[in-house]
Amino acid sequence: MDRKIKKKKWTVKRIITITFGAVIVSGILYSFIFADRRSKLNVDKDKITISTVKYGSYQDFIPQTGTVLPIETRYLDIIRGGTIRKIVKESGAIVQKGDTILLLANDQLEREVMTQETSLYEQLNIGRQTQLQLETNSLNLESQLAAIDNEIALGKPQYERYKKLYEQGMVSQREFEEVEKPYLYNIRLRELQYSSFKKDSLNKEYRRNQQEMINRRMAKSLDAVGNILDNLIIRAPIDGQLATPDLELGQNVSQGERVGQVDVLDNFKVRVSIDELYLPRIEKGLIGRFDYTGKTYTLKITKIFPNIEEGRFQVDMEFVGETPQGIKRGYSPRIKIDLGNPAQATLLPVGGFYSSTGGNWVYVVDETGSKAVRKNIRIGRKNTDYFEILDGLQEGERVITSSYDNFGDNEVLVLKE
Repeated sequence: MDRKIKKKKWTVKRIITITFGAVIVSGILYSFIFADRRSKLNVDKDKITISTVKYGSYQDFIPQTGTVLPIETRYLDIIRGGTIRKIVKESGAIVQKGDTILLLANDQLEREVMTQETSLYEQLNIGRQTQLQLETNSLNLESQLAAIDNEIALGKPQYERYKKLYEQGMVSQREFEEVEKPYLYNIRLRELQYSSFKKDSLNKEYRRNQQEMINRRMAKSLDAVGNILDNLIIRAPIDGQLATPDLELGQNVSQGERVGQVDVLDNFKVRVSIDELYLPRIEKGLIGRFDYTGKTYTLKITKIFPNIEEGRFQVDMEFVGETPQGIKRGYSPRIKIDLGNPAQATLLPVGGFYSSTGGNWVYVVDETGSKAVRKNIRIGRKNTDYFEILDGLQEGERVITSSYDNFGDNEVLVLKE
C-alpha cells in the first residue's frame, strides 16, 4: 500500500534562499541607516599641500621693503646765485669738510659788496675822527685847567704876603686888591673849568662807549659783507662722498637751487614706507630683521615721520650691531618688523585655502590619511608664515593648506595615492 510522503517545509535550498535575502535586506537597511551620505570628491594626494598644526611662539610682524640710505646726508644749496666759474670736485669724489667744490661768479653782487664796504669804511673813518675829536677836546680842557693851576700856584705866595702886609697896614687896600682880584679870579675860574672838565669827561666816556659800540657793529657788518662773497664758494659741509647732477662751466644757478649732496659712507640707515593702517602700532625701538649674503641683520626704528602721503608714512631704521659689509645706497632689503613681543599660540602655516574659506573652515586629514573632512575653525592674527588658531584645531592635526578652488562644496575629500 502506497504512503503519501509529506513534503518538508524547511528545505536546505529554502533556508539558503531566505538567509541570502535577509543578508541583502540587512545590508540595504544598514546602508540606509548608517552609511556616510556626505558629498565626496576624489583628490590626488600629490596635488595638495598638507601641513601640521603646531603649538609654538607666534611673532606678529609686517613685511616691508626699505631703501638703504647713508646715515647722514648734507645738501648743497645755493645761497647766492651766479654762474659756475670753476668745478673743483666732480660727482663721486671723496671730500673732507671745508673742501671747495664749486666756484661761482656774480659781477653784480661783487659790485654791491664793494659799494657796501666803501660805505662802511667811510663810517668807520668818521667814527675814528669823532673819537679823535673827543680826545682833542679833553686834552684842551686838561691843558686849560693845568694853565689855571699854574697861575694859582704862581699867584698864591704873593697873595698871602700882601694879605699879611695889608693886615699889618704896610700896604694900601688898592695895592692888595691888585694882587687879590687876579688870584680869586683864577680860583673861581678853576672851579668853573674843573666842573666843565668833569662834565666833558662823563660825556666823553658815554660818547666813546657809544662810538666803540657803533664801530664794533660796523666792523661786524664789514666782516659780514666780506663773507657775502664767500657764499660764491661752495664747500663740503662734512666728510663723505660727493653727489652732484651734471654741471657745466658758465651754467647759471639760482639762489636756493640744490646742486648736490655729501653722503656719510661709514654707516647706513634704512628708510621704510609703511601703510597708514599700522601707524598706531609703530613706535621707536621696534625691531626689524632682514637677510643679506646669508646672514641676518637687525634694525631698530629710530625716527617716525607721521606725515601721510598716498596712504603711507615713513620711518628710519638704524642697524643694531654689525652693518652688512658691501651694502650700497639704494639697495632694497625685505624687512620683517616685529609688532610687539612674541606669544605662545596654536599655529597653522599660511596657504591658499584662506582665499576660498575666509579662514572659517578647513579640511582636516584623518589618522589613516585616506580622507579629509571639512571642519569649522576660528582664526586670529596672521603673519607671512602662520595663522594664529583661536578655536577648532589641536596641535598635531594635519590640514590641507593649499587652494580649495577645485573642491567645490564637498564635505569629504577622498585622498588617492
